[in-house]
Amino acid sequence: MNINIRGKHIELTDALKEYVMKRVGKLAKYSDEFMDVQVTLLVERDRHRVEVTALLNGIILRGEEETEDMYSSIDMVVEKLERQIDKYRTRINRRMRTKALKDHDPKQSTAAEEPREEIVRHKKFSAKPMSVEEAIMQMNLVGHSFFVFTNSESQEMNVVYLRNNGDYGLLQPQT
Repeated sequence: MNINIRGKHIELTDALKEYVMKRVGKLAKYSDEFMDVQVTLLVERDRHRVEVTALLNGIILRGEEETEDMYSSIDMVVEKLERQIDKYRTRINRRMRTKALKDHDPKQSTAAEEPREEIVRHKKFSAKPMSVEEAIMQMNLVGHSFFVFTNSESQEMNVVYLRNNGDYGLLQPQT
């Protein structure tokens, strides 16, 4: 497991680095397949925030916690990631037993929000080819309301999203 630690507005002491390596390194007990783990420690006013992004078999695990103590934030974000791993395992097992996810009709998807006029954050990501069901699972694992992916059937960029009524939507390019 390759753990990359970054600090923003904080001096990364050896003790802090060792603590992050020890706590985040415990995630390796769940799988030998962890690749890169990005850990960002931020201090804003009196709030200490830890953001962790880990890649596991093409699945992105992400956790973020903020408290008044950096060590507490580290502990809490590791616990959150452990819960995500357990959730992922449960879903994979359930999925192998039964095909529980609904089929998605791309004609039902609509864009509900207006685009913002100001871009406040840029983000790059790898778009791994996957099925719609895998994309929904990824979206739920990272706790977002949408997920951009390459559809393994059509090889086109698609977006799954959570609708207000709790169902899922799928956005596909028009051909």
